[in-house]
Amino acid sequence: MSLPEQPCVPCDRPPIDSPFSALAKEIVACERCPRLAVYLAEGRARHPDYWCRPVPGFGDPVARLLILGLAPGFHGANRHGRVFTGDDSGRWLWSALHELGVCSNAQSPHRGAPLRLAGVYVSNALRCAPPGNRPTAAELAACRPFLARELVLLPEVRVVVALGRLAHDTYLQLRGERRSDHPFRHGAIHTLAGRPALLVDSYHPSRQNTNTGVLTWERWVAVLRAAWALATRD
Repeated sequence: MSLPEQPCVPCDRPPIDSPFSALAKEIVACERCPRLAVYLAEGRARHPDYWCRPVPGFGDPVARLLILGLAPGFHGANRHGRVFTGDDSGRWLWSALHELGVCSNAQSPHRGAPLRLAGVYVSNALRCAPPGNRPTAAELAACRPFLARELVLLPEVRVVVALGRLAHDTYLQLRGERRSDHPFRHGAIHTLAGRPALLVDSYHPSRQNTNTGVLTWERWVAVLRAAWALATRD
């Protein structure tokens, strides 16, 4: 699968009148979680140049692989308005996808930087940066319908990669699966009923994991490579 000639679905300028555009506008305007709305408003006051709003997903509308993170980093995606942009987690993600040949650029330093994906879509379990990077169960539940609607708009997705336990749990709850039947473990592959049938687990490429050696570059690329192989097999 080659990189698409046209841009992917970006979080700032989706194709006009597309279903992705309508969903992105809804996500950006969402204020259903009072704690998060206040936190982002305070963030905009302290950092007028920051996005400080909910961040929609980004990627190829005909993606076969969905990568699900936790939430925008306050000084990363929350600053720039594009998922996994401007921080170390993003550098690990885009660099790995570029190595696999499905991303046009190894870096996404800011929202306006050119970036295209082929066969991959990237989203988060929570669309707002939470205080202390710790969302509540109620906030994750309130955000799940956005993920459900993205999956409807991404009918070709075959594999979901969950980055971390909270993303893993969020996806299982969305699918109505018992977490006890599918315990989180880096590199684990879970078979679910219905579509998408496969869930692959990975540690999140946060500095907490990469700086401590919990997640090495080799283990990270291996998980994404395996997930991509599963997503593109006939």
